Amino acid sequence: MLAIVGEDAVHRVAGLPGESAPVGLTLALGRLRTLGATGLLVALPAPGHPLGLSGPPEFNARALEAEEAVICHGAAFGLVPEVSEAGPAGDVHVEVVWHVLPVREAPPADVPSLGEAERELAEALRDATDVLSKLDVAGSGRAAEAAIDAYRARAEKGREVLAPGYPPRAVRVLELAQRVGLLVSLAYENGHGGAVSASEMAARSLALRPVERTARRAQVAAYNSAVEERERGR
Repeated sequence: MLAIVGEDAVHRVAGLPGESAPVGLTLALGRLRTLGATGLLVALPAPGHPLGLSGPPEFNARALEAEEAVICHGAAFGLVPEVSEAGPAGDVHVEVVWHVLPVREAPPADVPSLGEAERELAEALRDATDVLSKLDVAGSGRAAEAAIDAYRARAEKGREVLAPGYPPRAVRVLELAQRVGLLVSLAYENGHGGAVSASEMAARSLALRPVERTARRAQVAAYNSAVEERERGR
């Protein structure tokens, strides 16, 4: 529960069956369990890539706008977050309302297995590194170095990227996917880097896009692996 809330002020759940007003996370998760939910699956959709979604269109549209959602496994419900800020200047806090909506009970879109995600991530990273290095856009400068140093510092502290009970491979895949995502974001933040011609900028985008997509797919595969492992063991 603490990992969900993080540094946010409050999380509430709206639209829960049997509740006329938003409720707290503890009550909401308990109610979803009584409705048949046996686990939660993550979706990280982006325009043109409904990663982890299964429909219907209304839910997909809300999830795409938020760029994230949670799907109940065992119950036909999904939750989409709505994030807002409140409070006076200097004391602004984040509030999140999770909206419960019906979902289609179908396999989530484009989610690979852990093994597939790990192989794809290694291949995409290798291919993109060659292109990005030639175009001088892989990330440089003090801001990039500081971001990478901060990532390494967190990793060295042994931060827990997944809750206990996840397969070791899931932890490995998620750590690699997060590292790849950081490098992609640094490349985007650095503007065009050394890519000054239209053809070089196009090559840069072509190199980054599939890597970013693969990293998101790998993250979803890692987050959802606990539910998948449990189902395979039944």
